Amino acid sequence: MSKNMNFPFFNKKGKIKKGESGNRALQTRGQKIYHVFNTIILIVLGLVCLLPFWHIISVSFSDKAPVIAGQVKLWPVRFTWSAYQYVLERSAFWRSLLITFARVFLGVPLNLLLVILSAYPLSKQKEKFHMRSVYVWLFFFTMLFNGGLIPTYLLVTNLKMLNTIWALVLPGCLNVFNVILMLNFFRQIPHELEDAAFVDGAGHWRILWQIFLPISLPSIATVTLFSLVGHWNSWFDGMIYMKKAEMYPLQTYLRSVIMTMNFEKMSPTELERLAKLNDRSVKDAQIIIGAIPILIVYPFLQKYFVTGMTLGSVKG
Repeated sequence: MSKNMNFPFFNKKGKIKKGESGNRALQTRGQKIYHVFNTIILIVLGLVCLLPFWHIISVSFSDKAPVIAGQVKLWPVRFTWSAYQYVLERSAFWRSLLITFARVFLGVPLNLLLVILSAYPLSKQKEKFHMRSVYVWLFFFTMLFNGGLIPTYLLVTNLKMLNTIWALVLPGCLNVFNVILMLNFFRQIPHELEDAAFVDGAGHWRILWQIFLPISLPSIATVTLFSLVGHWNSWFDGMIYMKKAEMYPLQTYLRSVIMTMNFEKMSPTELERLAKLNDRSVKDAQIIIGAIPILIVYPFLQKYFVTGMTLGSVKG
C-alpha cells in the first residue's frame, strides 16, 4: 500500500482521530443532510409557534383603523398605547389578577407539599414499605378514572366552598402525574445516603427535608412550573364554581371578555373610551398582560426543567 495514501478518519498509528475535526470527519453525508433538515424543521416549528403570538402583540399596539381594515400583520401600524391604558385602568382586570395571584400563592405550595409527602413513602423499596404497590396502583387508578364533573361540583357545594378561593385550590391540589414524576426522581437517589443518615440517628422527616429535597431541586422546579402554569391558565373551574363575576380568576375573566363583552355593565365613561378603540386590540392587550408573569418566571426555572423531566421519567 502506498505511503502517500491519506485516510481522513485515522492518524499515522492507525488509530481513529479524536477531537472536533475527527468528529466532523466521521459524519457521513446523510448525517449532515439530516442535521440541516432537522435545523430547518425546528426553525419552521419555532416560527409557527411565535408568529401568532407576535401578531397578537402587533395588534394590541396598533390603532383602531388599521386593525379594522386588516392592515396589521407582523408589525404595529400607527403605534399606540391606548389599549393597554384602557385595560390597566379597569378595576375588574386588577381584581381578577389579584384572585389569580392568591390562587397561585395558595395552590402551588399546597400542591408541592402534598406531592412531596406522597412521593417520599411511595419511593421506598417493598422491603421497607410492604403496601407500596397497592398505594401506587390506587394513585394510578385516579389518573384513569375520576369522580367526574357533577360529583365534584356537588362536593364543592356541600362543603360551602362556592364563590371562595378554596374552590379553585382544593379540588386539584394533588396532581398524580406530579407525584409519579417526583417518586421516580426520589428513587434515583442512592439508598446509601438514607442508610448512612439512619445510622447517624436521623429520622424520616430529617432525611426528607435535609437530604432528599436539596438533591431534588430539578424535580421540585419541574413540579413547581407544572403547578404554576396549571393554576395560572385554568379558567373552567372559575366559570363553574364562581357564581359572581367579581370572583372570576384572570383566565376566566379573559375568556368572558374575549367571548362576550358585556356592554350593559360598562359605565358611560368606559363606553366612550372603548368607542375610540378596537375591541380586538383591547382583548389582545389583556392576553399579553395575562401572559407576562409566566414569561417572567419560566427563565428562572428553565435550567432545572429538562433535568427534572429526564431524571424523573426514568423508572428505577
